[in-house]
Amino acid sequence: MSNILNNDLKQQLVADFQATESRLNGEAKTEVHQKRREAMQRFEALGFPTIKHEEWKYSNVNNLVKQAFDFNVKSDFGANDVETLEIPNLQGNVLYFVNGMYNAELSSIVSPESQLQILNFGRAVKEKPELLATYFAHYANYQDEAFTALNTAFAHDGVVVHVPAGKVVEEPIILRFITDARTANAASQPRNLIVVGKNAEVKMAEAFRTIGDNGSFTNVVTEIVVEENANVQYYKVQNETEKAYHIGTTQVIQKDKSHFYAVTVTVNGGFVRNNLNIVLDGQHCESFMYGLYFPNGKQHVDNHTLVDHAKPNSYSNELYKGILKDTSTGVFNGKIFVREYASKTNAYQSCRNVVLSDEASMNTKPQLEIYNDDVKCSHGTTTGKLNDEAIFYMRSRGIPKAEAVTLLMYAFCEDVISQIKIESIREYLSGLIVEKLAQ
Repeated sequence: MSNILNNDLKQQLVADFQATESRLNGEAKTEVHQKRREAMQRFEALGFPTIKHEEWKYSNVNNLVKQAFDFNVKSDFGANDVETLEIPNLQGNVLYFVNGMYNAELSSIVSPESQLQILNFGRAVKEKPELLATYFAHYANYQDEAFTALNTAFAHDGVVVHVPAGKVVEEPIILRFITDARTANAASQPRNLIVVGKNAEVKMAEAFRTIGDNGSFTNVVTEIVVEENANVQYYKVQNETEKAYHIGTTQVIQKDKSHFYAVTVTVNGGFVRNNLNIVLDGQHCESFMYGLYFPNGKQHVDNHTLVDHAKPNSYSNELYKGILKDTSTGVFNGKIFVREYASKTNAYQSCRNVVLSDEASMNTKPQLEIYNDDVKCSHGTTTGKLNDEAIFYMRSRGIPKAEAVTLLMYAFCEDVISQIKIESIREYLSGLIVEKLAQ
């Protein structure tokens, strides 16, 4: 994709799509590309959202769309760079994507193919067309969401993961997305499809990291299909730069008796928007969602969640926590939707925030939309400051004030951090969080 001029990002993207189409040869006739074409038409019609859109009321993308980004930045990111970004004691199927492109040389797949089938998106178009025809772009909403439409239109790389029915993947899947902005403002649009078969189990994580002093833009969409009685643990970790824009959508569909468990942790990033949408399209489903975010400086972190209870007898529980400093801003918009026939639904949502400066701000909007009387649903949100009495008590025991504040903030985070079941990631994040809180 060519460099993006900042005078009209939308028109440049449309032109780039047309140029890409002319080089596709036979692929233009595939069902995947028909979806791409439909998505580009929707993007043309929608345009980028503004603060007049209710879902983007507190997150202004005007600065993003005015910048110049290159979606095809060449990178010499290699093994020496990996060493500087290593997570201690991390073991499993580790896949690297550099500026959105899969890097096989840096990646390591250790699980047997009988347990786990992993292909980069480009290969899957050719080798697994039936899988993509069944699942690709069937759940992530590109009809009404401009950034999802844009990602769908340019879905050329990323990963397709298939866990066959009845298989338990013993080693976790770690997707590491590296944006190399050392030479230019770099942009990428990874597209991931995760299909977990009936009675299967898997743990997976997406980790996003930016290197370099230039700006970056990541627009990622991950679709996760959790079939009947399957169990999925999903973690998303963001540790990007002050000049990084990140817009991510995770779309989950659950079938009968399935279990989905998500933890989203935003350590750093200039402008972050996380959309986590879960449809409980089966009976006796369970969903758990945890989130943690620490904006400081001028950082902006927006978490949008949607839990759609489409069938009876399902359960969801959600807890998001934030600590805001300096002139940072945070947004939490959480919606629980209970459909007419979804009786015996239990759904709970909580968002708690600590604001450490008068200039920081937190915007919360919990929502319940219920069309059935036989349900138990609740939501709540709190935003406040640290407990002065607790700080005084700790200082009276000889603990310096700065250390006392850090300890209290870490204790506030602990009930989310403890939910991360991959030990190496939990320990690594704990160190990052303590370092961030001590700043």
